[in-house]
Amino acid sequence: MTHICSRRNALLNGSYGVGATALWHLLATDASAATAEPHFSPRAKNVIFLFMMGGPSQVDLFDPKPRMASLHGEPFPASLAPPKKSATGGILDRVLASPQRFDRYGDSGMDFSDLVPHTAQIADELCMIRSMHCEQSNHDPAQLLLLCGTPLFGNPSMGAWVNYGLGSPGQNMPGYLVLTSDDGHGLEGAGSSLWGSGFMPSAYRGVSFRNTGDPVLHLSRPAGVSSATQRARLDAIRDLNKAHQQETGDRETLSRIEAYEMAFRMQTAAPELLNFDDETAATQAMYGVDRDETRSFGTNCLLARRMVERGVRFVHLIHSTWDHHSDLNKRIADNSRMTDQPAAALIKDLRQRGLLDDTLVVWAGEFGRTPMGEVRRGAAAGRDGRDHHPNAFSLWMAGGGVKPGCIYGSTDDFGFNIVENPVHVHDLQATILHQLGINHEKLTYRHAGRDYRLTDVSGTVVEDVLL
Repeated sequence: MTHICSRRNALLNGSYGVGATALWHLLATDASAATAEPHFSPRAKNVIFLFMMGGPSQVDLFDPKPRMASLHGEPFPASLAPPKKSATGGILDRVLASPQRFDRYGDSGMDFSDLVPHTAQIADELCMIRSMHCEQSNHDPAQLLLLCGTPLFGNPSMGAWVNYGLGSPGQNMPGYLVLTSDDGHGLEGAGSSLWGSGFMPSAYRGVSFRNTGDPVLHLSRPAGVSSATQRARLDAIRDLNKAHQQETGDRETLSRIEAYEMAFRMQTAAPELLNFDDETAATQAMYGVDRDETRSFGTNCLLARRMVERGVRFVHLIHSTWDHHSDLNKRIADNSRMTDQPAAALIKDLRQRGLLDDTLVVWAGEFGRTPMGEVRRGAAAGRDGRDHHPNAFSLWMAGGGVKPGCIYGSTDDFGFNIVENPVHVHDLQATILHQLGINHEKLTYRHAGRDYRLTDVSGTVVEDVLL
């Protein structure tokens, strides 16, 4: 396989002295230049990935199954799936029809439930894929597969691959930023591995960004330390690190140098990013920043727009938890109220600012939920939930050269199996990279004697959803 960053590899491998020093100079003083050219003309410059951690229920949001209403509570058809225990011990043998009302919206006639009225209003901007699937039925491996291309810990995340392949176009912000929203449950699952750099240098990992207080922990200059003093201190640390790198050839030292330099530049850029004084009251209200229920995710969506305006290549928003094994109706409604308005506002705002054509937005969970109800031991009647379902689930994309108003793929009358145009997680990854101008088979990184890539050994670009 071809290494996309051959210039970097040549500098690193050609000489641990002059070559490595030249690479440090490339990283530290020319951050605005991409480290490699795209393989072909890109349709998108940036990605905003809205990750709905936990697995939203497709049959309660985007994939209506009216036949289930007349069979609610009846045994699930054994021809589709024999009765079984869920991964968490519940019994899955009865049809659980969605109580949500579905309507069609836009010229595309795209279906949405009453849980997502704001997203429904942008139907003609969206490409809805109803035929996603993967092999992993537990959270950690499924999340890792979606965002790192493998169910195993220790591999680079999608944002790290993009950062490695294309670099950051911005001078004062990292190429990959991560925002988490507080839904009262806390972050679950595979954690920071979902935005890590794995076996790549840490310079490519996502930087966790907070939407209040210090944007990055310990970013602020210590009290009593002037900018000139800090600059002199960093210069001394840089010289020591350069000497260590030249002696040992440790690539991670280069990442450490760049981390210090980027942090110094971010001390001015990051607080400015968090300052919404230049955003109108109408814009903030559109995102829901002015309301308690939508403030956290709305602030992150508004920050995502401001980040791509400032050259951040990959923005990763994480909202947890959609893991509704019980109390489904209440909990999915709560999560939808927190995220529906801000996500729709992000698409509208990008469109009106002329940014949507160059920005690919993806809304996805790691898998979907079963059409059978899951009744856990001791659960009261009416507190049913749904178990994990990797066989068939839905996601949507917008902007970045994907077809607006497009509905792709379909499932059976229960949403259990795919009946048309299956799309594997690796196909989604290949398609995202393609829109950024990257051939997923050529974006490789040499590690432990083999060439790794985000899509492992599979993945096909889904041409039918692209303009």
